[in-house]
Parts: sequence; structure tokens; C-alpha cells
Amino acid sequence: MNGLGRITRPLTWFMALLLAALAAGCGGGGGKDPILGSGGIAALAPTVTAVAPFNNITGVPINNTLITAAFSEPMAALTGSASFTLTCTAPCANPTGAVTLDATSKIATFTSAAALAPSTLYTATVTGAKSIATGLALASPYVWQFTTGVAPDTTRPRVTITVPATATPGPTVAANTAISAVFSEDMAPATIGAASFTVTCAAPCVNPLGQVSYAVGSRTAVFTPAAALAAGTLYTATITTAATDLAGNQLAGNSAPLPAASNYVWTFTTAASAPPPTPVNVTVQSTTPATAALNVSPNATINATFSEPSTFRMDPLTITTATVTVTGPSPALTQVTASSVLIDGATGHIATFTPASALAAGVYTATIKSGASGVKDLVVPGNTMLVDYTWNFTVSAVIPPPPPPASHLGSASTFGIMATSAITNTGAGTMINGDVALAPGTSNGLLPVQVNGTIHVNDGIAAQAGIDLLAAYNYYKALPPGTTITGGADIGALYPLGMPPGTYTSGSTMLVSTHLVLDGGGDSNATWVFQIGSSLTTNTPLGSVTVTNGGNPKNVFWVPTQDATIGVATTFNGTLIVGRNATAQTGAVINGRILAGAITAGTIALDTNTVNVPAP
Repeated sequence: MNGLGRITRPLTWFMALLLAALAAGCGGGGGKDPILGSGGIAALAPTVTAVAPFNNITGVPINNTLITAAFSEPMAALTGSASFTLTCTAPCANPTGAVTLDATSKIATFTSAAALAPSTLYTATVTGAKSIATGLALASPYVWQFTTGVAPDTTRPRVTITVPATATPGPTVAANTAISAVFSEDMAPATIGAASFTVTCAAPCVNPLGQVSYAVGSRTAVFTPAAALAAGTLYTATITTAATDLAGNQLAGNSAPLPAASNYVWTFTTAASAPPPTPVNVTVQSTTPATAALNVSPNATINATFSEPSTFRMDPLTITTATVTVTGPSPALTQVTASSVLIDGATGHIATFTPASALAAGVYTATIKSGASGVKDLVVPGNTMLVDYTWNFTVSAVIPPPPPPASHLGSASTFGIMATSAITNTGAGTMINGDVALAPGTSNGLLPVQVNGTIHVNDGIAAQAGIDLLAAYNYYKALPPGTTITGGADIGALYPLGMPPGTYTSGSTMLVSTHLVLDGGGDSNATWVFQIGSSLTTNTPLGSVTVTNGGNPKNVFWVPTQDATIGVATTFNGTLIVGRNATAQTGAVINGRILAGAITAGTIALDTNTVNVPAP
């Protein structure tokens, strides 16, 4: 636990609620009594806690006709003065469509009646939505924007992480566990339910009853059993092809090869001992910014890492704007509006509060709520925090230089493989989970069955992606030089305890011969850029590159002027933006992209490789 953190029931939280009660009673309410919540304290207005597509994201597929918003509590139907609209600037015509709420009334979906216009900025607005419990409406309209790309999405969604893990044989787990799955992209909430996510067991065991929920933003489906599972029993979890992404693509499971859609199935066995483990209180291990941190950027996100065992994750539905709050600057107790509050999909342990706008200078207080209405883990019943966790940090009036954007790829972002001369492949087991582009050129060694996406050869989409690739290459090369890496030095050996986020620059080569760990430090927005004057090489068997502690492969960029070679059977994380040629040797797995030929005719050579395009 962060030794400087104070684990208290903060006075600021109580005072905020007290002032809210006084304001409701004395303000412009026409003399009405305030609406009271639990314990007679004035209830807080509901909020939007996550959206899909994300705020300010670019390259949204034009057939992404489902726009979703998750609320902090169950909401009434969006009728009358309440609305959910999608607009764009002329000559674009505002989309028409229907608005629905999911079974729990916590996720609203706007379904556009037609495909979206390409390369267009859209604005989504939720206005006047009211809480079922209190009748209170959103304090102000919730507005976010996204920009479409030029192509539809034909890539099937995948299951990337399961808890319990997918393994052969299946793992042995505690009987009081929930079952969860993380997807590679945002899913249509209405397709994640009891019909598409089941947990079963063979007789005489009785299939467990449970509730299926979906967390927008975290892309996580959870099956929560109504009671602990039977001890010493083999269970089978299944997510069917009824689960689709926001463009309507069915699941690419593990029951049949592509291009067919298929169910995703995995098994696990409960421990032989019937009594569930003794409940353990959830605690906060660390925060970013740290307690009492000074000179925090106005554009910072606020993160908290929970001290859960790796076998358990936090319940994403309890990580919301109602349970993770930020107030300030002091002495004001104004609650900061969040663009989103999410648990990270990679570990399930890091909560991130993203402010909707830059913070003003001053002291802020962040609070994570405890108790029955606070954050919980995915044990059944969920473990809670014993008391609220609160910490302070000071935002600087001076805005420091921003870190490199997490992505500057434009329309190239959907491509797992992109070359400007030729693509060769010598392995039948190669699989590209993303689109493929070749332009100019006609030599494409990939078969349609090896691509979970669309192949573009010498068409307008491939040509535009090539233009965007060059722009991204020039952008990352033009960033101010960062920490110097001596040419030929083994980066993994230079950072045996983990490499922090930042820009790293070599005037010649970069080499990874020892396992390199990119340590996000609990910041889900941590970014790494590697400016390489010559070529990049990762060596087998130890030259893997992994991302931990909240980091994400989508925020890692390798930019060699010449070539890149990824070693045999290694795991590599990040996007390769290569000036010339790229080679993935036998069995290498790339969680990112291979984009070659940014500045000259470039080839990509594959041999039994898997390329997984990161979720945006």
C-alpha cells in the first residue's frame, strides 16, 4: 500500500454531500426539500461513466452504427425532455435512429439507421437522463466526439483474456469466483447476456444460475453466479456467436477456423474444499499522481492500483463515477466531471479517472468509495474496501509539454500488416487479427483464411493508409530526442527492473536480447516511443518485449529508419513503423502492428506468426 496514503472516511466527502444538501434546500429549487439518498444525505445526480466509441477517438469504422453510454446508476427511459442524439456538421446529415436501454437500464444505445459518413467528426449528446431511484437528472448534458475513418469494420471480435484463464487442462480455482472475459474491441451490449454467455456442468451438477453483465469501455463481460459454485467440479464457460461488436461482426471464437464465426469455449475446475476462502478486504496499493504529488499536469489522468491477487480482478461495473471521484481545487469541493472511469482490461487491477477537461491549478482530492455501494472485486460475494481511500495532489498552473499521443496513425490504425512493396508468408499457421494493406504491389502471400479482417491491395483505402503511415513516421521521428540508447546496447539489460514511459533515441541500432519489460507505473496512458536511426533487432530466445503495470501495447511505437527483425518464438509488444523492411521470424507473436515501407519500398516477411491489433 502507498505508505503516504490516508485510509480514512474523508471529511471532504462528507462535507461535499452536506453542502449538496444545503444547496438543494436553499438554491434554485423553488423551496422544495432536497432528494435524500441513503442515510438521509442528499442524493447525487447521476453521471455518464463510460462511452463507446471513446471520446476523441479517430478512425471509427463507418459501419459502427451503435453508439453507447454507460451510467453510474439505473436510468429511466430517454423520453420527453431526455434525449440521446448524434450530430455532424453540414453537408453531413445528422443520423436518425432509435435509442434503447439495456435490461439493467444502465447502458443507453443510439442505433443509427444508416452507415456513418467517412472522415467525419460526430458529436454524441445525452441530455436530461434521469435516475430511476431518485428522479434526479444529469447535472448537465454529457457530450463527446469521435471521427470516422474511411472503411467499414469487417474484423471479428475476439476474446483476449478470460478469468479463470483459458488453459489445457483448465485451471483449478476457488468455488466463489465470478467468470469474466475481455474482448478485443467494444461489443454491442444487447448481445452480451444470458443467451450468449453461459456456464454449465455435467450432471449430477446443476448448471449455476447467475447474472451476465457487460462493462462499456472496459470491454468486459462478467457471469456472476447467484451462489458459490459446487466444489471439485468441472465447469464449461461459453460465449456464443450471438455476441457481436458495434459493427455487427460475430465472434471469432476458438471452436472453428476463420473466416467462420465460432463460439469461444473454456473450462476450469473448482477446488475440492467446499468452504470459500475467507473474505479479504480490497486495498489500494499505489496511486498516480502519488499522495501529496506537486506540479501535476492539468491534463493528467488519475489512477489507482488495487492489491488484488492476479487470479482475481476488480468488478468493472463497480468502477464508476459514483465510486471513484475527484474534487477541487481546494477550498472548493466541486466534483470534477469525468470523461470516463474505467478498470484496465489487461490486469483488471488499475482504475483510471479521465477528466473531461483540463484541471485548474490547485489542490485536488481523489476518493475511492468503500462499503456495499463502493468498489468490489469479482469474488462471490464481492470483497469490498473496509474504509474510503483518499489522497491529495497539486496541479501546476503551467502546462508541461504533452507526451506523444497514444496513436498518430490515422487510417493505418486498423491494419495489422501493411507493406508498400510485397508481403510473403511461409507458415500455414500465420494469423492476422486486423486488416491487411499492400500498395503499391501485388505480391501478397496471405490467404483470406489467415486474415481476421479485410485485405486491401492497391485500392483507395490501402493508398490512404500508406499516406497516413508516412505522416505517422514523420511525426514520431520529429519528436524531441529522448533518453539516449547507445547503438547495439541490449535494452533489456539496460533496464533490468523495467523501462519507464518516455521517448528513447538511438542514432544507429537498437537491440533486445534480454527480456525487456515496459513498466507503465500504474498509468494506463503511459507511452513509449523508440526513435531508431538504423535497424531494430530482437533476439531469440530471451528477446521478448512485454508491457506491465497498466501499460498497453497500443501506446508503444518502434520507429526504425531501416529494418526491423522480430526473433524466433518471441513475444513483441508495440507498433512497428518501419522505414523499409520488416521480418517476423518463426513463431513470433506481435501484439501491435507491422507497418513497413514508410519512406521507401518496403516488404514484410512472415513465418507462422500471430499479429494482434490492439484495441483503440
